[in-house]
Amino acid sequence: MNAKSYKKILVFNVNWLGDVLFSTAVIRNIRHNYPESYLACIIPPRCYPVLKGNPYLDEIIIFDEKDRHKGVFSLLSFIRVLRLKKFDAVFLLHKSFSRALICRLAGIPERIGHLTKKRAFLLTKKIIPPQRDSLHRIDYYLDVIEKSGLRIEDRYTDFFISVEDNAFMEDFFRKNSVKDNDFIVVCNPGGNWSPKRWPKDYWPVLADKLVEKFGAKIILTGAVNDLSLVTYIRDKMIHKPLVACGVFNIKQFGALARRASLFITADTGPLHIANSVGAKKIIALFGPTSPAITGPYPLKNVIILQKNVGCKIPCYETSCHDNRCMKAITPDEVIEEVKSVMTNDKIQSPK
Repeated sequence: MNAKSYKKILVFNVNWLGDVLFSTAVIRNIRHNYPESYLACIIPPRCYPVLKGNPYLDEIIIFDEKDRHKGVFSLLSFIRVLRLKKFDAVFLLHKSFSRALICRLAGIPERIGHLTKKRAFLLTKKIIPPQRDSLHRIDYYLDVIEKSGLRIEDRYTDFFISVEDNAFMEDFFRKNSVKDNDFIVVCNPGGNWSPKRWPKDYWPVLADKLVEKFGAKIILTGAVNDLSLVTYIRDKMIHKPLVACGVFNIKQFGALARRASLFITADTGPLHIANSVGAKKIIALFGPTSPAITGPYPLKNVIILQKNVGCKIPCYETSCHDNRCMKAITPDEVIEEVKSVMTNDKIQSPK
């Protein structure tokens, strides 16, 4: 592949916050290979903040298939706009047929992506995909560009926060009397599907013990739709925490995670944001998903807690009501990990 032949490059990204974060390694490595090219990326609106401020991109294009671009005429209008941009090549990280068709109709001459039977005729460079769950997601997406002939220089995620994001976090701390020397523990109890969540009754037990044993300042975070869960946890606690549910956007959350002494969470998008910004120490609670596939990458400041309960991992049974894999991790085991962190002074400064 000749870098000089592509003046305008497009990345058609995936739809999920954590995976878009993993895809930042693809974006950065494309930029390494094509330093002078114009580089754009298509993402759904909910993932826009993940890439906002990314210096490796020249343009972010929103594709809203559930609303703004849902109808036939709206979709055709989107394709027309894409055609006018005259991209030379597109890397399709999403395996869908429709996205490959959009790029074909938009007249993008080079269409590169993982091969599927349905869209084989739409791809000009067909990348044989790796076996399911054989690679970490970051390497799965890098596979598309590596097998197409690009050089991979590094493997890590990017998440950029601004001066304004830090200022918002600092203002929140001032208003809530959070001091520079406080042991700040951010607890993130939510998750995009329930089997990945730690039992809600474990959180108040853990949080109260963190206050009693370590004098922690507890901050409960989450999106607006996590408010009922966070309120439940707060009401069950003896030592009332700070509630930041719905207070921070994800960029401001990144500033918070970077500042916190410790971040505790399950396998969620915020876990990967915290890892990307160089959180001092993370304790990640894993159950049905595999850290080798969707875990934080790299594992520099991360402790993974996961129990073998006899289930196949990864498990994608989103309707599972047993949740025994997450129940098996007890609050006391988390406390022991916190003791280890405190005793060995493993908490590092942000990168």
